[in-house]
Amino acid sequence: MTTVSRTSGTSVGAQARSAFTAGGEGLARLAVVVLAAVPGAVLPVGAAVFSGAVSSQLLQSYDVGLFLALLVAVAVGSVVAATNVRRTANRTRGQLERWFGIRLPAVYEPRPELELDGRGHWWTGYTYHRSRTVAKYAQLVHWGLRDRTTRAELAWLLVNPFLAIALAGPVVVLLGLGAANILTGPVPTDGFGPLDSQMTSVLLSVMLGAVMIAVGILVAPFAVRWYAEAARRVLDQDGRATHAQLTRRVAELTETRADAAGNQAAELRRIERDLHDGAQARLVAIGMTLGTIEHLMDTDQAAARELLAEARQSSARALQELRDLVRGIHPPVLAERGLGDAVRALALDSALPTEVCVSLPDRPPAPVEAAVYFSICELLANAAKHSGAEQVWVDILYRAGFLRVSVTDDGVGVADPSRGTGLRGIEKRLGTFDGVLSIDSTSGGPTTITLELPCELSSPRTSTSFAKA
Repeated sequence: MTTVSRTSGTSVGAQARSAFTAGGEGLARLAVVVLAAVPGAVLPVGAAVFSGAVSSQLLQSYDVGLFLALLVAVAVGSVVAATNVRRTANRTRGQLERWFGIRLPAVYEPRPELELDGRGHWWTGYTYHRSRTVAKYAQLVHWGLRDRTTRAELAWLLVNPFLAIALAGPVVVLLGLGAANILTGPVPTDGFGPLDSQMTSVLLSVMLGAVMIAVGILVAPFAVRWYAEAARRVLDQDGRATHAQLTRRVAELTETRADAAGNQAAELRRIERDLHDGAQARLVAIGMTLGTIEHLMDTDQAAARELLAEARQSSARALQELRDLVRGIHPPVLAERGLGDAVRALALDSALPTEVCVSLPDRPPAPVEAAVYFSICELLANAAKHSGAEQVWVDILYRAGFLRVSVTDDGVGVADPSRGTGLRGIEKRLGTFDGVLSIDSTSGGPTTITLELPCELSSPRTSTSFAKA
């Protein structure tokens, strides 16, 4: 019985400590919320009041001076507010992602380009203007009022300060009243038992103040959660699947489909060219040589034997070219033994010492394997040509539905996709499978290039291996 009681007391104590720890964290977050809401409300209002006061002083000699000052105040306040719209929304998005893991997408409608017509007028996509500056700002205002995400951010700029005050206000009142009860003095009361009235009133005031402070601390996390829910509802009204996101996704798929079709056509042209200029030419030459041998067999057998040996060498070279061509289309080792062994074979032929570490439960789909294999080929070739490295590491990992490949070298760094077509080609190759390429390359090295593709594997079997070449 004693053990049960002690365990129960320990559990209650741990829960109390956990609750007050969460409450302290909630108080800190609530303070951050209030401080972050201040600029979005105070700066526009302050700028409007200041500009209005200055304008009224400058225009006080005019009959319409007050009206003009009011217009100036509204204009200045609107401009300052506009500069804080996106900053305030992004600050809130960052808070919610750090605190609760809630990601609020910020996807904006594409803004049309300004076009100059034959009459010298600028077309904004909505209206014509003679001045390019006027057209630019008219387009910005019109686009901002039509864009869903921008309208949500405008609404949040207005809602945020009032919401922060409404949620933080009760907590501050509880903490303030609690502190006041503790610090300012006893609650009038009669004595209780052995305690006189003065001692009783002091204890009651301290207990009442402590209870108020505790309630304020315990309520703070709920206030922050309500704030997060309100922010999610305002900033993500369409549940993350906005029309702009769908439009952008369609554009991305259209682009990747066009890239895939273009790459396929280019690959077919390469195969046709290699066959025409290589194996086909050698086979034609072999046929002509065999025809010559046929005529020389009765008249000059020595010359026929020389030509026969030459034809045999040409057939061997043609066969090797066909094998190389097949290997360039889809390497046999990749088809037969999978991505891990294919990359190890590639590392053996690499110009740099290469370590390969593979952790794959099973084989990815064949198109994904091919895309990753040829991407690694390109990255190893780039490392050998441009990096000045002495060692390369290739890590192939599958986790949580994603195939992740990292190629690291100890070279000079500063890998830049804009300097050539290799990395851009890899990006296009991966884009067909919704894959991404990221580059971490500083001056002096090392360089790490990561490929990540979503895919499903064929079976739950697990094998982890390591090889050094």
